[in-house]
Amino acid sequence: MPYSDFSLEKVKRTFELTTSETVDLFGDVPELECSALLTEIVRYNAPLAVASNSEKARSEMIICPILIDLRRLSKERINLFSGIDFDVDSERGLNGICDFIISNSSEILFVSAPIITLVEAKKENITAGLGQCVAEMLAARIFNERAGNEVSTIYGVVTTGSIWKFMKLDASIISIDLTEYYLKDVNKILGILAMGLVSQ
Repeated sequence: MPYSDFSLEKVKRTFELTTSETVDLFGDVPELECSALLTEIVRYNAPLAVASNSEKARSEMIICPILIDLRRLSKERINLFSGIDFDVDSERGLNGICDFIISNSSEILFVSAPIITLVEAKKENITAGLGQCVAEMLAARIFNERAGNEVSTIYGVVTTGSIWKFMKLDASIISIDLTEYYLKDVNKILGILAMGLVSQ
């Protein structure tokens, strides 16, 4: 059973998780100013991605440039992996392809611990992607633990490129920010994405 088979209800029940839904969970997180290059890329690419209305277009034209800018802003402290198989525990359904994995590691050729953030791209329905992203976050925690690199908090985001919804996993609690961030809030989006680095 791949990550995509998990709804939020199913992943909560399967892994005995508790959810905490909060407005402005990341409201106090400072913004991180994007590069002029990202501003231009988003300005040019976003209409094309939205018009084509495919998950692949949104991933390539909007989401990936934002994550690459995050890597630049972090002075390459993080690495970004896109569309890779992340099979951690097939017996419990923690296997499949992750859209984006962000690790706080110098390794570029393969994913290594610690994984700090998972980004799940969706064409439209963000809520439908929450369970899938939570399953990926759980897999990341197991992956980190196996590497002897336990990270207290794993972050996750489900996004259409235009709309971003953030979560975090602490112990058995999934905290979901009910606030949605939009592409015009790209500096705030970058600030929240950088939280994984701050908590290291």
